[in-house]
Amino acid sequence: MRLTPEAPMAEPQSIQDPERRSTGEADTPRQGVAIELDALGHAFADLEVLDGVDLAVSPGEVVGLVGPSGCGKSTLLELIAGLREPARGSIRVAGEDAAAERLRRCAFMPQRDLLLPWSSAIDNAALALRNRGARRRAAREAVHPLFERFGLAGFERWRPAELSGGMRQRVAFLRTLLAGKPVLLLDEPFASLDAITRGELQEWLADALAADARTVVLVTHDVEEALYLCDRVAVLSQRPGSIKAELGAPAPRAKPRIDAVTEHGFVAARERALHAMRGSGR
Repeated sequence: MRLTPEAPMAEPQSIQDPERRSTGEADTPRQGVAIELDALGHAFADLEVLDGVDLAVSPGEVVGLVGPSGCGKSTLLELIAGLREPARGSIRVAGEDAAAERLRRCAFMPQRDLLLPWSSAIDNAALALRNRGARRRAAREAVHPLFERFGLAGFERWRPAELSGGMRQRVAFLRTLLAGKPVLLLDEPFASLDAITRGELQEWLADALAADARTVVLVTHDVEEALYLCDRVAVLSQRPGSIKAELGAPAPRAKPRIDAVTEHGFVAARERALHAMRGSGR
């Protein structure tokens, strides 16, 4: 394995030039509901995982899910994405409740980057366009300029095993964006990274989401990460998971990240979130 330094953090720019999400005061939610969960419940055989989950996410909103290990956070993302059907209750994404329609509207990024080890970085990112019908050459040509924007210039032909963990995650996130879906479901995208790289990528992802606005549900164990990246944070109880509290993230948030997380308002919000998590038992 070739050891590589992190590429510089390039500020992501909009891929499709959608309306930019505000980096100051939280935007007024746009009309309609992008994701709606109503009395959602799910079980694996006799093991109850989720029970009575109610949640509404507005278009363009970034919502974080935090809670104890095993409370059903990842299962909840799979249900929203249409990868599973709930045992009870209902899920609607852009008004559609059928699993195939939910899947058509959602791009799911799991904890592991799942890059194809035999393919180059650019071909891994371009896979999303290939799946949408683009030929290989056209897909590469479309993705190539984005590598500079995402801090990956010069690494287009490198295989995943030759890339650092942070670079692999950026390739995976670029592939997720290029799927062209209005809803992004991110499951612990930085869980496997060291603290320094994780902090850098949190700052980078905040810029990426501001530049290419989508409706996002982010699962994380890190309360600070959720408050930094999200507009709102939902706290799940112990299994079977249900939403016990919802907290607004502090706004505006300073840059860089180190300044944001040390501000009085942010520290107070973090303490409220941790208190809600400590009291998230059933």
